[in-house]
Formats: sequence, structure tokens, C-alpha cells
Amino acid sequence: MPLRSRSRRKSGIRKPALIVLVLVVLLSGWFWQQNRTRHAAGDDPAPAATPAANAGNSQPLPLPPLETTRIGSQTDTAPAPAPAASAQAGPALAAFLPPEAHATLRLIAQGGPFPHSQDGSVFGNRERRLPSKPRGYYHEYTVETPGLGHRGARRIITGGQPPDVYYYTDDHYDSFRSFQVAR
Repeated sequence: MPLRSRSRRKSGIRKPALIVLVLVVLLSGWFWQQNRTRHAAGDDPAPAATPAANAGNSQPLPLPPLETTRIGSQTDTAPAPAPAASAQAGPALAAFLPPEAHATLRLIAQGGPFPHSQDGSVFGNRERRLPSKPRGYYHEYTVETPGLGHRGARRIITGGQPPDVYYYTDDHYDSFRSFQVAR
């Protein structure tokens, strides 16, 4: 009889340890998947600063100002394009947008189909570089980079449904430039 109770005691000790081990493995897998999904969507949170860098400074770092460009507006002294040329080429794009952005904007206006599964997904604005809006307000779209075999860093972020605000980033969400699209 004592032998039987000893074996129960041993298995009783092993079960909680096994349960803890299984929970640790499951939680690790869940966190790994969350990080992988966030990275694949291009929605990585900004890397955390080291405690030494923030010691004594509780103020957040200032963000660079958003640059706003209205399509068709002139921000420099370059002459305006001839009306006939702009009428043939369709709506003018902001000068800072790459030529590939025109195709992306056309797909956004059509509602797709998009070349990347992440296109049209919710942009989380975790870095808070864009004006604060409810989750689901911003959506991201890839602007192709010639010669790359992956999505690259260039994106157009839209706000609203249908989109009424547009932002462009060429440095994977480190900075944004606002622009407008004719409707």
C-alpha cells in the first residue's frame, strides 16, 4: 500500500511541472506567431529604447513634422506643366511620389486586386507618426520597388472609407508625406 501512495505522489509532482512546461511552450509559440505576423504586415513597433538612454527623460521624442503636398500645387519655383500634358497623363501626382505610386493609387481606387496579400490591411499606426484615429481607419498598400523580390519599404497609407487622406512613406514608416488625390 505505501508503494502505491508514493507513486501517486511522484506523478502528482510531475503533472504540475508538465502543465507549466506545456503552458510556457504554448505562450512562447503564441508570442512568436504574433511577432511574425506583425513583422509580415509591416506593422512592427518601434524598437524600444534602452533604459540608459531614457534615464532622467520621461518626455517622448519629438516626431518630424508631416509634410503636406496638394496635388497640383507648386512648392518650388519650377514652372507649372502645360495643361494639355497633364490632361493626357491623368491626374497629376505629387512630385515626391515615385512613378510606381500611380499604379498603386489606381488599384486603391478600383478596390484591387492587389499584388500582395497585405495590401489593404489595417495599418496600426503604432509609432503614432500619423494623426490619432480609431483602429481600422488607416490601411496600407505596397508601392512596388523595381528590382526587389519582396515588398520593400515604400507604402501608401490611406485614411477613411472611401479614402480621403493619403500618406506616402519610402522608409518603412519612419516618416510620412501627406498628399491629396483628385476624386
